Amino acid sequence: MKNVVVKGELRKDLGKKGTKGVRSKNLIPCVIYGGDNPVHFSVKFSDVKELIYTPDFKIAQIEVDGKSYQAIVKDFQIHPVSEALEHIDFLRLVEGHAIKVELPVRFYGVSPGVKLGGKLLQTLRKVKVKTTPQYLRDEVKMDISGMDLGQSIRVRDIESMEGIEIMSSPGIPVATIEIPRALRSAAAAAEKAKK
Repeated sequence: MKNVVVKGELRKDLGKKGTKGVRSKNLIPCVIYGGDNPVHFSVKFSDVKELIYTPDFKIAQIEVDGKSYQAIVKDFQIHPVSEALEHIDFLRLVEGHAIKVELPVRFYGVSPGVKLGGKLLQTLRKVKVKTTPQYLRDEVKMDISGMDLGQSIRVRDIESMEGIEIMSSPGIPVATIEIPRALRSAAAAAEKAKK
């Protein structure tokens, strides 16, 4: 599991005026929820860039005012016009407390359908899971070595993992091996030739 160290500066001024002051210094206002009290702090964009702009799941090791917190990004706001990162909500990881997160799906194995010229189309990039911090992992793996042309694998086909409950609907397709047009037309021509 990849950890990203984030150095934060404790915020005393809360509310609109305080937030505006933080943004005027090119800092991003943040909050850590979970545990006893929320922790309000600000960070530099460069410290959180690889947490926000990535398809991977990462844990933030946040250091604020001499204390260290393990947390995950729960939510963030981006300005609709300038696309600047405006605010980040973190969820503190507390041992024994269950959390819901979205984990990226990764494939392994070689599909016979792809070998025959099919194309692997991933329709679901992340699945929602419920787990506790000690069982948290950075991805969900799926075996595609049994997939032939035109076949799909669904959420229900995800291998069971200790301490992790999958919350996404079991019938949702995760990936399909698409039959290319050239193969379809060749198959149709072969059928016509038989008749």
